[in-house]
Amino acid sequence: MLHISNAVQIADWEIEISAIRAQGAGGQNVNKVSSAIHLRFDIHRSSLPDIYKEKLLNLSDQRITKDGVIIIKAQQFRTQEQNKEDALQRLQQLIQSAMKQEKKRRATKPTRASKQRRMDKKSQRGQVKSMRSKVNY
Repeated sequence: MLHISNAVQIADWEIEISAIRAQGAGGQNVNKVSSAIHLRFDIHRSSLPDIYKEKLLNLSDQRITKDGVIIIKAQQFRTQEQNKEDALQRLQQLIQSAMKQEKKRRATKPTRASKQRRMDKKSQRGQVKSMRSKVNY
């Protein structure tokens, strides 16, 4: 059982996990042991609430196929158990990130005092430059 929030959980039967061989260099053991994990999660067939499904399907993430299947490949660790845990954790983070609402940006204007300070500093820099150019003659 994968806990997404207090009210939302994903049952183990909804997540398809298969062991595959890891890519890349790894010595003698790499060709014999299937230590990488290939995780598949079908959004449409899941028991997630509709709002979760909608937000996940609207994400522009390369791990989500056009058919609505999340595919995660975990091969960072040497053991199958660690890779499985990593894949489940990444699935959990993906679903949680889809539900985060970003704060709306409120447009603000600079205050009159901050505008005045800026103009004063600019005029001071201009005076210093003019003084330097007079000294160089």
